[in-house]
Amino acid sequence: MNVITIKELRFCWKGQASDTLSIKQISITKGEHVLLCGESGSGKTTLLNLLAGILSPSSGELNVLDQNLQALKPSKRDRFRADHMGIIFQQFNLLPYLSVVDNVTLPCQFSPLRAKKAGDDKQTAIRLLDHLGLDEALCQGTVSELSVGQQQRVAAARALIGQPEIIIADEPTSSLDTNKRDHFLKLLFQEANAQNSTIIFVSHDPAISGHFSKIIELADINRI
Repeated sequence: MNVITIKELRFCWKGQASDTLSIKQISITKGEHVLLCGESGSGKTTLLNLLAGILSPSSGELNVLDQNLQALKPSKRDRFRADHMGIIFQQFNLLPYLSVVDNVTLPCQFSPLRAKKAGDDKQTAIRLLDHLGLDEALCQGTVSELSVGQQQRVAAARALIGQPEIIIADEPTSSLDTNKRDHFLKLLFQEANAQNSTIIFVSHDPAISGHFSKIIELADINRI
């Protein structure tokens, strides 16, 4: 089953004469761990924003979970993203005035569907954090008290809570050393596999390619 299908997709920023992306075809199946590689400025984040419904393609077909995203109004795309996608940002985007647990449960405040799947969201948050290697004693503190590696686990738990079908990760391991990076990927994959989530992971680091079941080099598929 394909969770993402792209055909003849084009995207051009307003005011630019040429396309940023021109992609003939991409298919991603349920449960795959996909690494999207490319140099800085190659359009990786633009493609992620298209998949998340933040941007709309200039032309072509973009289906996510059998939904034609460009057919939805912006507010409907926002709802779709909240219900079906967990996002791990490069800078994590955690809220410093919330506790660790409240940061993790935040998606449940915006999506009744994910709240229902999470059940007792606070207990689910603590369980996810524990499985991702964060001590329970840290869960009631603020995220500003955590190391970068610990904040990364909080960001991953926030993306995973409520069992979204798709996890999108935009270079979240760029500031970690090799051992911490590999350990984080192992834990992330274990949790994603447990809930059968598909992972789309952007990185410019080819050293992590061995962790992924599918690798997409943007330079190979972007006809620009």
